[in-house]
Amino acid sequence: MSAGSTDSPDGRVPAADAPAPPGTLPRGVVVLLGTAAAVVTAAGIRSFAEIVGPVFLALVLTIAVSPLRRSLLRRGVKGWLAGLIALVVVNAFLLGVAAMLAFSVAQLAGLLPTYQEKFAELVADTRGWLADRGVGPEQLEAALRKFDLGKLFDTLQGWLSGLLGIFSVLAFIVAVLFFMGIDAVDFPDRLRRAAQVKPDVITALIGFTRSTTRYLIVSTVFGVIVAAFDVAVLYVLDIPLPWLWGLLALITNYIPNVGFFIGVIPPALLALLDQGWGALLWVIVAYSVINFIIQSIIQPKVVGDTVGLSTTLTFLSLVFWAWLLGPLGAVLAIPLSLLVKALLLDAAPSTHWLAGLISGGPLPEETPPAEPAELPPDEVAAEQVG
Repeated sequence: MSAGSTDSPDGRVPAADAPAPPGTLPRGVVVLLGTAAAVVTAAGIRSFAEIVGPVFLALVLTIAVSPLRRSLLRRGVKGWLAGLIALVVVNAFLLGVAAMLAFSVAQLAGLLPTYQEKFAELVADTRGWLADRGVGPEQLEAALRKFDLGKLFDTLQGWLSGLLGIFSVLAFIVAVLFFMGIDAVDFPDRLRRAAQVKPDVITALIGFTRSTTRYLIVSTVFGVIVAAFDVAVLYVLDIPLPWLWGLLALITNYIPNVGFFIGVIPPALLALLDQGWGALLWVIVAYSVINFIIQSIIQPKVVGDTVGLSTTLTFLSLVFWAWLLGPLGAVLAIPLSLLVKALLLDAAPSTHWLAGLISGGPLPEETPPAEPAELPPDEVAAEQVG
């Protein structure tokens, strides 16, 4: 054996030096190509955000109402009638939320100009308080010039209007919901045929709809509870527009990590303008206590591992989807991430090992590919996806 030989004692070439199988790209090239494809895909989605966002919202709403449709099917209701009832319910919910939000924002727009004088008094008091503590008049004037009530509430109204802009394409969303409701009627047969060819993909999509349904149910229940407590507190403190802030608390409950801060800032600022610093502190304290007890202690225990995303990935998902789709992306960040996870990881057995890294839980054991016969019954599986 020569000095430069790398053969093992038994004459075999070590695995590290073994040539790659024919037609297999190096791992670095695969990573670069995948990254480039992801960038191009993200740019394309952002270019069509006004279409992608509402379509995915319609899909999520269709998934959300699927338990009602399945319940009607189990009670012997015909498929077309169950789909029609589910469609009426989800459209009534969507139109009701849009009407409440539009009415509340209109009330807010009429209320804000009445606080101009109160804001001027607040600025004068703040200026005197800072001057007594050695803040120079030049520094104070520079800071006050940058802080303007009109700009502050323009920002607030802009955010609420952006949220309301979700419903500016209401006709489009209703139309998409209608067609999705029609497709859901005969979706079981299509699902069975697809499962014969790609059982792993169908299983991953079913997992996505199950996780999304659980997430929506839990988030909605706890969002309603939090909103009810917030409205009660605001009524006790006599803060204007309590129902608007309750609705905002419900919507922001779907925004992970930072939803609480988005929901508490507007009523706290309005409390400051309406009643002073004491009311602002009471609103912040009450919201913080409610959020800590319900959303930080109780809700995570109920949700458990339903989402299957680590805390860090959840926050990064929020940032990414909000950048990509705007306010609607922030609200739908979790379902969007679950869909990407299902398509890119869960649908391929070779990437199942990444589930433990993403969820922060234990690595899943290797399981054989799912057989079509093991899929849920058609009325359950189809409605989960449809």
